[in-house]
Amino acid sequence: MKIFSKLNNFSDVGLLILRLGIGIIFIKHGMFKWQMWGMQPSDQMPASMLMIMKILAVAEPLGGLSMITGFLTPLASIGMSVLMIGVINMKINVMHVSFIAGQTTGWEFDFLVLCSALCILFVGPGKFSLERMMSRS
Repeated sequence: MKIFSKLNNFSDVGLLILRLGIGIIFIKHGMFKWQMWGMQPSDQMPASMLMIMKILAVAEPLGGLSMITGFLTPLASIGMSVLMIGVINMKINVMHVSFIAGQTTGWEFDFLVLCSALCILFVGPGKFSLERMMSRS
């Protein structure tokens, strides 16, 4: 079991991997929403919801970029956490989706992203981040 105890020496690598994963997810989800900029309000997408989607089309990629670079990660972590709490709330109370919904997606993925963002908020971005590099100079 000594081999596993030595893996703790690579915790900053683990944080980098976690930041990269979350960052990629948020960039891709935000880019998917870019198509909303060409849409008009409709019965399926009222003006208020369309405006939220347009804001998220900008905020999600910026948060993802922040995670990837390790710059302003506390702010990005808080924003991502608030967003994921909102998504989970909507899935539970509006869409009535269970944690694992069987054939469709439940909110387990959203919960995992929330936990990851909170982990980075409490632990920090790690050694391989712009924040850490800037604090050394």
